[in-house]
Amino acid sequence: MTKTIAPRLLALTLATAVLCPVPVAMAQTVPATRADITMSFAPLVKQAGPAVVNIYTKRRVQQRISPLLQDPLFQRFFGDALSGIPRERVESSLGSGVILASDGLIVTNAHVIKDSDEITVVLADRREFAAKLVTTDEQVDLAVLRIDPGKEKLPFLQMHDSDNLEVGDLVLAIGNPFGVGQTVTSGIVSAVARTAVGISDYNFFIQTDAAINPGNSGGALIGMDGRLVGINTAIYSRSGGSIGIGFAIPANMVRTVVDAVRNGGKLIRPWIGAGGQAVTSDIASSLGLARPAGVLINQVRKGGPADQAGLKVGDVVTAVNGKLVDDPDSMRYRVATLGVGGTTNVTILRNGREQTLPLRLIGPPEDPPRQETTLAGRTPLSGAKVANLNPALVEELRFDGADTGVVVLEVGRGSPAASLGLRPGDVILSVNNADIRRVGDLDAALSSQIRRWTIAVRRGDQTLTTTVGG
Repeated sequence: MTKTIAPRLLALTLATAVLCPVPVAMAQTVPATRADITMSFAPLVKQAGPAVVNIYTKRRVQQRISPLLQDPLFQRFFGDALSGIPRERVESSLGSGVILASDGLIVTNAHVIKDSDEITVVLADRREFAAKLVTTDEQVDLAVLRIDPGKEKLPFLQMHDSDNLEVGDLVLAIGNPFGVGQTVTSGIVSAVARTAVGISDYNFFIQTDAAINPGNSGGALIGMDGRLVGINTAIYSRSGGSIGIGFAIPANMVRTVVDAVRNGGKLIRPWIGAGGQAVTSDIASSLGLARPAGVLINQVRKGGPADQAGLKVGDVVTAVNGKLVDDPDSMRYRVATLGVGGTTNVTILRNGREQTLPLRLIGPPEDPPRQETTLAGRTPLSGAKVANLNPALVEELRFDGADTGVVVLEVGRGSPAASLGLRPGDVILSVNNADIRRVGDLDAALSSQIRRWTIAVRRGDQTLTTTVGG
C-alpha cells in the first residue's frame, strides 16, 4: 500500500475544525480509513535521506609528556613506554553533512571540520570517500567539502527559500546524533528569526523543536516539500542532549556560500556602511512610533553605501528588500543574503514618514590598506600584531565601534605586550600623548628612545591608560 505524508492528516483535522466550529475536545476524530492510518513521513525520508551524509574527522595533536617521567627511576619501572616526547595523539570527531550537487559538493558546519587533518564522508549506503575542504566561512559556521564519486551522479537536496518558512511549519531533522547512524526526527518551526543566540557572527537562525543532538551538526532540516530549509547547527541544552530548542542556519545563507564556490570566487558580502541599535519601547515612545520595531541608525560612514543612499543618523530602518528587520543582526543578515551587485530597497521612518532608499550592494573596501605588522624592539608593545582598521577588516572581525584606527590582532605569549595586558580587539589611541591613527603613526611613536611610556587603548566602551617604565 502506498504511503502518503502525514501533513494531509493534519490538514484534514484543521479543515474539520474550521468547517465545524465545535469545542476542541469534540473536534478530535479517529482515522476513518485504512489510508488515514498508514499516513507517514517515510516517502519524504526515502527521498531526502540518501543526500544526508556522516562526516568523520581526525586531527593529530602533539602531546607533551613531563620531563619528570624521563627520570631513570621511572624508566626502570616503565622502560620505553615513556620515551619519545612529544608524542602524537589522534583526536576524532563526527558530524553530519548535506550533498547539494550530484558531483559531490557537500555543506556542513565549520566547527565540524575545524583543524582536522583528515575528513571522511560516509554516504547513507555506507560507502566512504575522502573529502577535500573547498572553503570555510567561520562567520556563519559553514564549510563546503567535495568528494569524487567518479561518473556516478549522487542524490542531492535542492534548497528551499527559507524566507517562506512560517512558525508552525512541519520540518524533519536528519543527521547522525551521537554516532548511532542516520536518524530522523520531526517537529515544527518554533521561530524563524532568532538573533539573540550568539552562535556565529551572523545571528539569524531557524528555531525548531525537532530533536537535535551532538552529531547532528551540519545535517539537514527539510520542509514538507523535501527541500533543504536549513543546516542544523546548535542546541540549547542543560544535559548535553536535546530539550526541544535547536537552531539551524537558514538555506538562504547557505546558498550565498555555495554560490560563491560554484562561481569560483571569494565570498564577499555586501557592506552597509552604517550601524545602529534595536528600537526599544522607550526609543519608540520618544520617536512617536506605534510600537518598538526596526533599527535606529546611530552611525553612518561618510561615502559608504548608506551615506550615498541618503541614510542619516536618527533614521529607523524597518525593512530591507521588503523583509522586516528588528535589530542590527537581522538587518545585516538581510543584506548579506542578497549578494554583491545591483541595489536593494531600504525602508525607513524619518520624522514619522515612511521612505524608500536605494542601497548599493558593494563589498567593504580595503581602505586604508591593513598593513599588518608585528611590533618588535624594546617597547611595551613588542609582540603585538596590529593593523589599520578598514571596513573589510571591521566586517571580518565583526568589530563593534569605530572603523578607523589601529587594532590589535594578536598578542604573543610571554611578550611585553602580554605583560602590559594588551588584548586582541584593543584599539591603540595614543602613545606618549601622540595620537595613533595609522600603523605608521605607531611605528614613529615607538621609535623614540625613552624609558617611560604612557599608552592609551580603547577596549569596548572604555578608555584604558597605562604608564610603564621609570
